[in-house]
Amino acid sequence: MDETALNQYLVDTFSGVNVMTASGDRFYIYDPDGDLPGDRCFPFATLVTADNYDQVSDLNRPSVFRLNIGVSRDTYRALFGPPPARLGPEGVIETGHDFAALDQLLPHPVYAPQAWVSVLIPGEATLETVKTLLAEAHALAVQRHPKLRPTQPPE
Repeated sequence: MDETALNQYLVDTFSGVNVMTASGDRFYIYDPDGDLPGDRCFPFATLVTADNYDQVSDLNRPSVFRLNIGVSRDTYRALFGPPPARLGPEGVIETGHDFAALDQLLPHPVYAPQAWVSVLIPGEATLETVKTLLAEAHALAVQRHPKLRPTQPPE
């Protein structure tokens, strides 16, 4: 699935999604009213197109992008075992995975400790799993949303 098709899938499939962009990257936030303060906008998925935050994914290759998905800790453990406790000395996790591999579900190279997974150009090998993980991430965002809304002062 190319970047445009994946973006369209996310927007068309999941309700209440607000897409924010920065530096060519897209951040998919559950915010059905579009009124969360900026400091409370947490994405459930991101689509990253450049090596701005890590060099291990080699996103500077033509047409290569990385889809990142925030899943539950239980899902992360089922896929990869316990999340790593911290980043390695190079600023990425050290799991032995090839973070530049295409169409392979991987721990996120930086945010795996927060139970994020990633895939470069989801395709035949990962697409159905990716769709399931995106649905989970969206559902988690829907659950968290009321806690992110600012409380209204009493009148």
